[in-house]
Amino acid sequence: MQIAPSLFVSHGSPMFAVEPGQLGPRLQALGESLHGIRAILVVSPHWQTRGVRVTTATRPETIHDFGGFPPVLYTLRYDVAGAPDVAAQAASLLADAGFNVAIDEQRGLDHGAWVPLRHLRPQGDLPVFQVSLPHDIDAAGALRLGAALAPLREQGVLIVGSGSMTHNLYEFRRHIHDPEYAQQFADWVRDAVARHDVHGLVDYRRRAPNAERAHPSEEHFLPLLVALGASQADDARHFIEGGMTYGVLSMDSYLWGDVASANAPH
Repeated sequence: MQIAPSLFVSHGSPMFAVEPGQLGPRLQALGESLHGIRAILVVSPHWQTRGVRVTTATRPETIHDFGGFPPVLYTLRYDVAGAPDVAAQAASLLADAGFNVAIDEQRGLDHGAWVPLRHLRPQGDLPVFQVSLPHDIDAAGALRLGAALAPLREQGVLIVGSGSMTHNLYEFRRHIHDPEYAQQFADWVRDAVARHDVHGLVDYRRRAPNAERAHPSEEHFLPLLVALGASQADDARHFIEGGMTYGVLSMDSYLWGDVASANAPH
């Protein structure tokens, strides 16, 4: 079986579900290039728990975990199968790595999962499950979480860390348009990923320009560390340019590993 990639995707605002921008078509092209994928595992900042939880629902519901957006968003569904067998393997790997793990048989997919997956795999033909983000985890812990899940790639499991390259909701809600600082942060991350500077990315809050402004809290950056932790040093690294939305939200994304199509992002 082909080794599946690991992916960090910026899911931005929930409006990304109906406003694909630059990133949506690029995710769709990427999804069309993925072959031999057995299931998709998503770690999203919109599910934070004590310890780690893993979903085993056979038909996960679509969770509309946001408010104040146009009514059309609440009509959208992403109807897919779950992957309870693979999820059980994920839970075992996490437990072996020292994480406190519990199974959740009821929870569905939050918008950090289903919104980008509607672009990546619009046909909904692959099973999906989620692994939660511990509420007290730090960058080094997120890297370790990804590393614990990495063996699943050899079984054809696409590991997705869904977050946001920049995520200052105060500025987003106040309609502040200052893309320069956000772009400086995104450019620093792009260089660090290209150089496989794992230590720098873990220490991004001290090393990256405008880090605390780009991420007043860490939860939307940590999924990048999860995807990085699931990667290998010799993986091909692909930058997926997403553009800047709403003046301050970078949608840049990254993929580690091989893809089977010339349409894949570089």
